[in-house]
Amino acid sequence: MLQSVKELLSGLEERLEEPTARGLARAVSRGLRDGLLGAGDRLPPIRTVATELGLSPTTVSAAWALLARSGAISTDGRRGTTVATEPGFGSVRYRRALGHNSSFDLDLSTGVPDENLLPDLSRVLRSMTVTATPSSYLEDPVLPELLDVLRRDWPANAAHLTVVDGAMDALDLICRSVLRLGDRVIVESPCFPPLLDLLEALRVDVVGVPVDDEGLRVEPLAAALAGPASRSAVGSTAATVAVFLQPRAQNPTGASLSAGRAAELAELIRGTNALIIEDDSAGAVAASDAISLGLLLADRTVHIRSFSKSHGPDLRLAAISAPPEVMHEITGRRQLGQGWSSRLLQRILLGLLTDPVSIREVAEAREEYARRRALLVGALADRGVTVNGRDGMNIWVPVADEPAAVLRLASQGIGVTAGAPFAALPGQSGFIRVTAGLLADRHAQVADALAVAARAGGWPGVLR
Repeated sequence: MLQSVKELLSGLEERLEEPTARGLARAVSRGLRDGLLGAGDRLPPIRTVATELGLSPTTVSAAWALLARSGAISTDGRRGTTVATEPGFGSVRYRRALGHNSSFDLDLSTGVPDENLLPDLSRVLRSMTVTATPSSYLEDPVLPELLDVLRRDWPANAAHLTVVDGAMDALDLICRSVLRLGDRVIVESPCFPPLLDLLEALRVDVVGVPVDDEGLRVEPLAAALAGPASRSAVGSTAATVAVFLQPRAQNPTGASLSAGRAAELAELIRGTNALIIEDDSAGAVAASDAISLGLLLADRTVHIRSFSKSHGPDLRLAAISAPPEVMHEITGRRQLGQGWSSRLLQRILLGLLTDPVSIREVAEAREEYARRRALLVGALADRGVTVNGRDGMNIWVPVADEPAAVLRLASQGIGVTAGAPFAALPGQSGFIRVTAGLLADRHAQVADALAVAARAGGWPGVLR
């Protein structure tokens, strides 16, 4: 808790690594984490801070603006600037996306795999023995045999690789290891809602870039990487710290990177210091080839592969490859928490990845998901509704009115998800996400309902 202005300014000076607006914002952020500042504490006047820290008033003002935009402080006229009350962080967008009555006759809102298309665990479980079950705190965090199997199928260099508790655990570890308050990051729009929840909880500056069937669009990404026009008092441009993307079967659109688009994106990012964070959440059930910008920018690319949709959500496993300095941060942070992912679950995953029958079952699931998606997309096209994307369990259906479409389908016992929680760009609406991977049959019947719902609430002329 703050005791005096002198103590505060002394503490900020100790934490100030560079004399810029961003540097001061980070110093305040560290002070919040360290207990130097608490909710409701009043910050000194801008001129006082500037004089005592040897900064210009413009720099301090820019820092305060950055902190206010991130929600860390609030300014209230004559009452001055105070530390904001901690927000109730949580899965706000995720709850909006899935927070509904789940008692639908046909729930296509979830984005989860079909349990009937997951590989049978019984063969692998029967092969487990006491000697194969780790029982020590001191064994390697990742089974060496599993590392060998993962590296053989990795889309880029995987010299530094670890296993964590699913894709969101991976994203959380990475974000908390490399991002700081006020950092500028680029995401796809639309984008997976929990990632946006995480980034907003970390109070970073999120910039959305639209996608097409081949992933992030080149020209908007170039504009986003160029950064905002505003500069700090000493002239440094707010640079992009990280670019997040889903390389295949993007959730929710089904976009997948082409080799040509990957090369274009890598060339753009090469001229920056941004870290690339790839989330291959579909993994082995994606029909598209695995592509990674790590082939072109190995020292700047983090690649995540989840096994939840392909081998089972309850395994809670994903693998991460990363540059050595990033991996060092991730593993160091993990050592302060759970330390490692269950080696017993790793042993099960290793069995699934090497058992010929399990390999065939995953391949059959991949083909079946592609069939289901193609049938529903084709049936919608026959009814005048064009759906883009080319892979994955989900389709991104254009609608005239999101709430009206969701409500109409719900009245018919069909659950879908409104598109608004996925949007990282303002005004990007007019879609619903439908998990086509859960639809084994009745494609024509569901397409009829979706096509009518797409027009509910009005007809915009041409469906986007």
